[in-house]
Amino acid sequence: MATLPIYDRTGAEVGKYEIDPAQLAPRISKQLLHDAVVMYQTNLRQGSVKTKTRTEVAGSGRKMYRQKGTGNARAGTRRSSVRRGGGHIHARQPRDWSYRLTKKALRIATRMALASRLSDDEVTLIDSLAFAQPKTKEMVGILKALKLNETSVLVTVPGYDLNVYKTIRNLANVVVLPVTELNALNVLRPQRLLMTTSALDAIREKAAT
Repeated sequence: MATLPIYDRTGAEVGKYEIDPAQLAPRISKQLLHDAVVMYQTNLRQGSVKTKTRTEVAGSGRKMYRQKGTGNARAGTRRSSVRRGGGHIHARQPRDWSYRLTKKALRIATRMALASRLSDDEVTLIDSLAFAQPKTKEMVGILKALKLNETSVLVTVPGYDLNVYKTIRNLANVVVLPVTELNALNVLRPQRLLMTTSALDAIREKAAT
């Protein structure tokens, strides 16, 4: 059982939150987490690389000179891959690198990632996070009060909030995501997680179903 302090915007402790990481994931599989992270990173690859074959480069297809009698090595066209400006022998072609693990495996991997961060005491809880209007300066003050201003942070909220998103989007090394968009990669990537208590409640409810 882990007991997390709950802070307010000023960094003052206002309560305690008890959670057993095993409620999210009874065990943590490093192999599954690795597979999930590699999949998400692979799916970010553009796959738009392209080089030309000898049929695609510019140049005549005529034989450069006769086969015998010149004293030179025999040669074909100027587009040959052994000549400057010629085509590539094994030309690279656009490729779709994406693939998917099963939905069940990815859901379990996300819960394992969250359980791992909770077990390692890398989650900071805040009682609420709402803004009347977008104001990045307010969020900078909150991060400084919580001593998260010099580290990479994932801010997790229960649902999409436009004011929260606009407040945080311009901050370096800070990302905001609703609970429904969490995955193993974006949970494990930052150094710290900043979560509202309602967001953690939503994660627990979802894990219990």
